[in-house]
Amino acid sequence: MFKIEPRNKNQESRQKDAKKRYPLLSCFLVLFSIILSSCQSDLKDNSDRFKEGVFEIPAGDGYSKTTIIRKDSLQIEEYDKIISISNDSTVTEKNIKHIDTLYIKWKNNFFYTLKMKSPKKEIDKEPIYVQITKVTDSSFSFSAKIGFSKFATDGTIYKVK
Repeated sequence: MFKIEPRNKNQESRQKDAKKRYPLLSCFLVLFSIILSSCQSDLKDNSDRFKEGVFEIPAGDGYSKTTIIRKDSLQIEEYDKIISISNDSTVTEKNIKHIDTLYIKWKNNFFYTLKMKSPKKEIDKEPIYVQITKVTDSSFSFSAKIGFSKFATDGTIYKVK
């Protein structure tokens, strides 16, 4: 039925060599694992701290300071829109308070999309793609683009609370 053949001497020597190398290999792997696990990075990933809270964008040319409140999947922006009113001889500026509500969807800690809850203009229907480009303790710099338009802007958002 079954025929048992004696082992080849080459096979026996290969098995002995493998048994000798195995403890050495396992010791190396254990040592390597210990070294890797003992190395801790000083960089803590707490970039999700910008997902909720109160933020500000400082005033710039043609726009006032913007206050942003983020909670869950909503972002509420409050700002003054500066409008020039001209009469025959005078030009005055008037600040009109605006509040926009947007849905915010995070793809990862450094990229999110904003979409207006109640768009008033055609361009407001387009999503705003925001890429976080730099993070500090209390702020982040970003690059934003509206839909597939050519409109893009850069800025910095500061965390207030």
